[in-house]
Amino acid sequence: MTCPRYRGAVPAATLLTATQIRDLARRHGFRPSKALGQNFVVDPNTIRRIVRLAEISAGDRVLEVGAGVGALTVALAERAASVTAIEIDRHLLPALEEVVGDLPNVEVVAGDAMAMDLGPLLGGREHRLVANLPYNIATPLLAGMLTGCPEICDFVVMVQREVGERLIAPPGSKAYGAVSVLVAYHSTARLLGRIPPTVFWPAPTVESVLIRLTRRPPPVAVEPASLMRVVHAAFGQRRKTVRNSLASVLGLATEEVERAVAAAGLDPGARAETFGLEEFARLTEALSGALRGASGELQ
Repeated sequence: MTCPRYRGAVPAATLLTATQIRDLARRHGFRPSKALGQNFVVDPNTIRRIVRLAEISAGDRVLEVGAGVGALTVALAERAASVTAIEIDRHLLPALEEVVGDLPNVEVVAGDAMAMDLGPLLGGREHRLVANLPYNIATPLLAGMLTGCPEICDFVVMVQREVGERLIAPPGSKAYGAVSVLVAYHSTARLLGRIPPTVFWPAPTVESVLIRLTRRPPPVAVEPASLMRVVHAAFGQRRKTVRNSLASVLGLATEEVERAVAAAGLDPGARAETFGLEEFARLTEALSGALRGASGELQ
């Protein structure tokens, strides 16, 4: 649902300071929720940096998840054609509406972005996601949007450093995993910068990073659900070789897996973190027959 408008008490062009944000909290009776992963950015210079690095232009439609009290929303609205700001916490909505209620290009939507059907909200139009994502939903939210929201062409998000490193990790790195392959299938990814804990209220115990994912046509000709089934199986028992992990998780004979891995031109004794997107695509194609024989279809 879309929230009703309130008359804003904060000037539209003003970026919120730490003092203003704490005053909003006092007057509206809320505190950042640990359960919802809330850490509010209270530094205007960091907000300006995010918007600058996101390269928002006047024609952009922006989606923001976890709008909080609107510190980033205000800055996005100054640049973008429209901002759709989603916020799950009903305790924050009056403060958010106070901050952005007079901005004609901002729509506040109350709800859980993880459970929401974003299709009608995006209306088939191209959008960009720019957000300080709550730590507890960042990975599943981005994975779901990459897979199921083609309208979002560009993602500039602030996330916990460890999460960001997993999302953009290259093959062979310690952080590389199944979600790294998913990101590589749908987008190009890069680190835009690090964000210190001191710019947040409350200050988290970890560093954050700003990353960009730019959607592109898949570079490999393999069906994504089939690819990710194989990828998750390969990483399912990370300490094992690809041969043993695939056989165990997928319920296939070791000999079948060895033949498929050899047909893909790969080393069956290697571990999953050494395979890039192209290697996993070849492995998926080589395994398709064995999987159909085991389950009747490749899911």
